[in-house]
Amino acid sequence: MKARILQLLREQEGYVSGQDICRELSVSRTAVWKVIGQLKEEGYIIEAVQNKGYRLLEVPDLVTEGEVASRLHTSWAGHPTVFLERTDSTNNEAKRMAEAGASHGTLVVAENQEAGKGRRGRSWSSPEKSGIWMTLIMKPEFPPFQASMLTLVAAMAVAEGVRFVTGLEAGIKWPNDIVVNGKKICGILTEMSAEPDYINHVVVGIGINANIEEFPPDIREKATSLYLELGEKVSRAAVIAEVWKAFEAYYDKFLENADLSSLREEYEAHLLNRGKEVCVLDPKGEWQGIARGIDRIGRLLIQQTGGGDKDLRAVDSGEVSVRGVYGYV
Repeated sequence: MKARILQLLREQEGYVSGQDICRELSVSRTAVWKVIGQLKEEGYIIEAVQNKGYRLLEVPDLVTEGEVASRLHTSWAGHPTVFLERTDSTNNEAKRMAEAGASHGTLVVAENQEAGKGRRGRSWSSPEKSGIWMTLIMKPEFPPFQASMLTLVAAMAVAEGVRFVTGLEAGIKWPNDIVVNGKKICGILTEMSAEPDYINHVVVGIGINANIEEFPPDIREKATSLYLELGEKVSRAAVIAEVWKAFEAYYDKFLENADLSSLREEYEAHLLNRGKEVCVLDPKGEWQGIARGIDRIGRLLIQQTGGGDKDLRAVDSGEVSVRGVYGYV
């Protein structure tokens, strides 16, 4: 009910009468009054005027269930949304919930992560009340080998969500880093529990540097935040809502062929590596080439130095890392 009342208040420019809220939600005036009180305690500035109703004047930067749910315009992603003040990592929490029976589309959002995770076992800094730390639980019906492509689908969704809310041009560093003005603002970690021919669940974890004001010296040259690039704070809940709205649309296209053939052109349009010289950090030996795009299963196509267009090599993100020869991208 809290999310729906917030939605009604947000959708109206003026006042919303208590009677209209009661009628819409089939609840009593007392129930509405109690929820309004709870919202005020959480930091919402709500004006109440006799014979006019309620008007939402100011919204705090929260990522609670109510705030996120009141902004969502999705069919399944984020339904339900589970908010945690603190957890080890949203991916770990989502995996525990999935194993306990949580449904497809459950979204886990945390205010703070004590052990945030990145790719290849790296840690991920998760400062409190300034970032977006979230994980979506999925239980798809396609074979396990196709699950890794969800990382690229999520990357497209984050780039689109960021552009929609902030206007910033967000690009993708293959396979899943979101970059603004040459610096990373987001990382994505997809993990799976599966049998040889069946997926138990997939969790898609996303960490976005939203309102972080400063980074440690060792990562300052490579990392940035929406706040630092935009010059003002952003609504984290608004970004969350737009990311999952975009994800649903891209996911529908992905399901058409259970690969990236329908999304390849759009992904490549935002691929910052494309046409650039890259270094492939392969355990078997480093090599360089020009990134040309991706194939239908999301592998990066690289024209090895000295080779022709017919000598493209497909690089899998699970096997190697790719770095720009002259910088992060």
